[in-house]
Amino acid sequence: MKLSLISFLAATGYATASMPGTRSNPFAPKVSANTAASAYTAKLVRGAKVMRSLEGGDDGEIDLTNYSIKFEKCQFVKEFAGEEGGGEDGQFLQTKRFIIFRLCPNNSCGSCNYDFGEYLVDLETYLQATTEFVEEKQEAMCETCNNCYEQAYNNDGGDDNNGDNQNDCSGIDVSTCYEECQNIENMEDNGYLDASEFIECQALENNNNNNNGVAYYAGAMCASSGSRIKIGVFTDEDCSILAENMDVESMLYGDNGAMKLSYHKIKSVFPESDCVASCLQEEEQDENNDGNNYQAAETAEICQTLYEAAGKCESIHGFSAMKYYNNNNGQGNYYNQVRNEEAVCNYMSNVMSGIYDPSGEISISGGRSITGGGAATTGGQKFALTFFILGSVGLAGYAAMLHQQLTKGAKSTLAQQGGAMA
Repeated sequence: MKLSLISFLAATGYATASMPGTRSNPFAPKVSANTAASAYTAKLVRGAKVMRSLEGGDDGEIDLTNYSIKFEKCQFVKEFAGEEGGGEDGQFLQTKRFIIFRLCPNNSCGSCNYDFGEYLVDLETYLQATTEFVEEKQEAMCETCNNCYEQAYNNDGGDDNNGDNQNDCSGIDVSTCYEECQNIENMEDNGYLDASEFIECQALENNNNNNNGVAYYAGAMCASSGSRIKIGVFTDEDCSILAENMDVESMLYGDNGAMKLSYHKIKSVFPESDCVASCLQEEEQDENNDGNNYQAAETAEICQTLYEAAGKCESIHGFSAMKYYNNNNGQGNYYNQVRNEEAVCNYMSNVMSGIYDPSGEISISGGRSITGGGAATTGGQKFALTFFILGSVGLAGYAAMLHQQLTKGAKSTLAQQGGAMA
């Protein structure tokens, strides 16, 4: 059984800093008198963003260079839209699309059980930041591969003038990477579209004329219980109402006919146990490992973007980067985040717990149930409560019976005494 109701938190506006091209505070709450509790919690969550010194330059930024991004979960969450959310289409629930990720110590994404931070950000921001990173990485790889391919070709032709660059191609399987890069470059000619082009919700062109005048939209969605991300078909322009049993590839057409989606970028942003990206800016690394190329380490842009845009849960996980920043920049910089962190952490815990179904509705099944306040009861708690209630009713009945017997007995004794006196 499913139940759509107000989420106990309005998980909104975790950051005021967002990526270029995205809306500022893209999921700000719409509050009515009926959502006072949610509005209060949302206010706490909005205040959980790190307070940075804008005049301190690099000294005002937290150092994340010893951490890497790990994907945790994708989840839709439906919540009450408030006065501004309902209206013409009669929809009073709005769907939030979230990603939970962690910053894990480098080389520990497989475990990541201490000294990490846990974060929540909207799906679009996460995909834009991570796919841009993957694209840059692929471009650099293909550039190196093409250079190595040309170098190998020239060497086969007897031209050995590239000796200075030989080490750059060591360990590179030129034939494999060259084929991969050619497939990416000629993707559309081979009948494929890049799935990352549908990160933002957009209308599907009715090229097959089989939609009977109904408008459909394509956008990113969670899949496989939140462990994966794919492109789905929706019936609204916000990509919140899923078109059941519809495959987006059946609605994609190009100049040469039907098209399929290539997930070569998107599949790289939700690895099962590996890191998505290191937060150490790659060009700052000592490529020759000779210690002569030292420069101050800098945090990679992908980590800066996601960290600034996300709601944060750090203290309870022993996130040492936050402690170091706090100790060196004054207690006031993190007071707001730490003070309100409990609300943020509790919300993330609910999102991770599996109480929401794939569409974002609260699911009541098995041994857990959720009511309007967000409190959870287990099967054992239900049994104990039922036993207590029935026991109380039984004791009340037994007490009433004893009272009746005592009252009846007292009347009988008085009657006997009255007869004897007569």
